[in-house]
Amino acid sequence: MSKVPGLLGALGAGLTRMGERLDERRVENEARADEDAGLDGPGAPVGSDDSPAPAPADEPAAAPAPDHVPAPPAYAPAVAARPDPVAAVPWGMRVAAEIGWRLLVLAGTLWVLMRVISAVRLVVLAFVAALFITALLQPTVSRLKRMGLPRGLATAVTAISGFVVMGLIGWFVVWQVMDNLDTLSEKVRAGIDELKRWLLNSPFHVTEDQINQVAKNLSDTIGHNTNEITSAGLQGVTVLVEVLTGILLAMFSTLFLLYDGKNIWHWVLRLVPEQARPAMAGAGPRAWRTLTAYVRGTVIVALIDAIFIGLGIYFLHVPMAVPLSVFIFLFAFIPLVGAVISGALAVVVALVTEGVFAAVMVLVVVLLVQQIEGHVLQPFILGRAVRVHPLAVVLSVAAGGLIGGIGGSVVAVPLVAVTNTVVGYLRATAKENALRAAVVPEQEAAGAEPEPPAPPEPAPVPAPASLEK
Repeated sequence: MSKVPGLLGALGAGLTRMGERLDERRVENEARADEDAGLDGPGAPVGSDDSPAPAPADEPAAAPAPDHVPAPPAYAPAVAARPDPVAAVPWGMRVAAEIGWRLLVLAGTLWVLMRVISAVRLVVLAFVAALFITALLQPTVSRLKRMGLPRGLATAVTAISGFVVMGLIGWFVVWQVMDNLDTLSEKVRAGIDELKRWLLNSPFHVTEDQINQVAKNLSDTIGHNTNEITSAGLQGVTVLVEVLTGILLAMFSTLFLLYDGKNIWHWVLRLVPEQARPAMAGAGPRAWRTLTAYVRGTVIVALIDAIFIGLGIYFLHVPMAVPLSVFIFLFAFIPLVGAVISGALAVVVALVTEGVFAAVMVLVVVLLVQQIEGHVLQPFILGRAVRVHPLAVVLSVAAGGLIGGIGGSVVAVPLVAVTNTVVGYLRATAKENALRAAVVPEQEAAGAEPEPPAPPEPAPVPAPASLEK
């Protein structure tokens, strides 16, 4: 029993030494971890001289520091950082996306604008018609003012004279149609009988029973659709009211444009941002000159077409030569399509009333006059002021017809011509301003005193060229 206290003392001393070794080991591990954390590269290789000796197998491993993350081993592969998502998108795709969302914004804006124009289409078409009439009558107002008449009196005389002339032309056309309606209906019935006889004797082997059956089907269709015809008549009354309203709006707009065009142009310029006002003030007169040249040239070309085709119809003894000439004149304002429609109408009337030979001769006259118009009259009269590519004419007429019907087709080509003029002028002005802005830094870099900027030209704030007079 005397050895028990000695064994207990030796065991206590061994445990004390083991605790001291564990503390020393923990301190060494912490110091080595701090050194590894402060290094730029990986730690010292395993087995080097400064590496601590491995712990004995019989000693438990020291626990890692609670608030410390050890560095990765030297043999761990380097992992590259993920790139920015914007940098990962190809450059071409980024450019396409930028262009795409801007196009979407423009398309949405145009869609809203088209919806607004469709909602007030009557007002828009009336104002555009007033612009056309103003471009046509403005030289007369200027001439009367130079003769000494006051502006108000010159405007009143010109507007009243123009509206009276247009009203007389419309009355004359209606009178000619009503006067020749009985003769035309008789000739139409005779033409239908002639067509029926031709079908009976034709190689198509059409029988009289088949022709009568077709006529009966047409009669039954008309009888079964009486309600639709009645509603169409009511719609015709509504259209007539809208046409009269549009005519009154166009008349009032024309009067104000002829009389007060200068102040109207001043008001329009005040709506433009101040930085863009000089450029728009310069583009306005050029746009007005383009519109005036288009309207006057189209009127002259249409008048020549109506006169010569009307003379051909008259000498071929086709009835209603004067109304057909007026229709040819009006449809000439619709590029490409109008000439085809008016020519086809004249050929059909000649075919029904005078026979195949007269129809062929009318077709020859129409084609001849239209060829002279396309190759001689339009290049000579319109010139370069309203030169638009034929493809642009076709596409603009088609788009205008889809959006605004006949009125949209009439407005499409002058709108494209005016837009082309305005865009060309603004592009040239922007290029000139950029060149002027680049001259001053070059002169300063060369050590020369920069030239003082030229005094700005008086801004052409007044109304466009013709409205200004």
